[in-house]
Amino acid sequence: MKISNKKRLQLLLPRAGKLRVVMDTDAYNEIDDQFAIVQMMLSPKRLSVEAIYAAPFHNHRSKNPQDGMEQSYAEILRLLKRLKIDTDNLVYQGVGRFIGSQKKYIHAPAVDNLISRARAGSPEDPLYVISIAAITNVVSAILKAPDIIDRIVVVWLGGHSLNWPDTNEFNLKQDIGGAQVLLDSGAPVVLVPCMGVTSHLHSSVPEIERYVEPQGEIGAFLAKRFKNYSDNHKGWSKEIWDMAAVAWVLNEEWVPSYIISSPILTEQATWSLDHSRHPIRYVHQIDRDSIMRDFFQKLEVFAGKYS
Repeated sequence: MKISNKKRLQLLLPRAGKLRVVMDTDAYNEIDDQFAIVQMMLSPKRLSVEAIYAAPFHNHRSKNPQDGMEQSYAEILRLLKRLKIDTDNLVYQGVGRFIGSQKKYIHAPAVDNLISRARAGSPEDPLYVISIAAITNVVSAILKAPDIIDRIVVVWLGGHSLNWPDTNEFNLKQDIGGAQVLLDSGAPVVLVPCMGVTSHLHSSVPEIERYVEPQGEIGAFLAKRFKNYSDNHKGWSKEIWDMAAVAWVLNEEWVPSYIISSPILTEQATWSLDHSRHPIRYVHQIDRDSIMRDFFQKLEVFAGKYS
């Protein structure tokens, strides 16, 4: 399916009011997904969260992509339990492998659920797909049901900034074929780069201990994840990359962006530019303080309800 640039640009405009969202996350891969999920779930005035999908990943924390997806699924459940949220009909398992060069969709409950929820919307009321993982689940849905691309806005944290020497970033490099499909599909995409942009969104142990750890069971859980990431906290700070994708949906002023032509992703994980291609929205800056302040305030309010 093809949509016009006019319709695509309309979908990429920031919207007021309450938004329908789903999240696609490799929650056990690192420690930032957990923060992003919490900020999303504690923003009910702005976001109507319809589903959370477990995404595959493969590194030292998983045996293979399938194991990574299953561990992410378990981590999502652990997190939502501490947020006192019922997980029935909310959390879905995703695919267990990457699309790669074959560029064919893969079956999974998350894929079918995403298609169903996208089709329930319209170009006037799109589903915002916040993806903070390899894009495999999302692209499987687009390949299986290309009719959904005028009913979704994909906010993807992937790759590095366009002026970085490479774009060999974890979410992107795991499934280059999937990322190529996304950027070539014509779907409305908000691209949130890592190095050079989201790398400014970080915190430190003293800040986490002051504003997160005291906030009940969920605060202690997040602080433990953060502090266990490194054995040496002296002069150390940690990026919390994934919060940026949620932040753009919450308030685009915290995550400034502009319209560019969709970049071409090469097999060598580098960007190539062709200004004749369809438009996407590209994030170029992060208001770190506003994002973190919002998170701390919402966490404190939530913890106060259960103290």
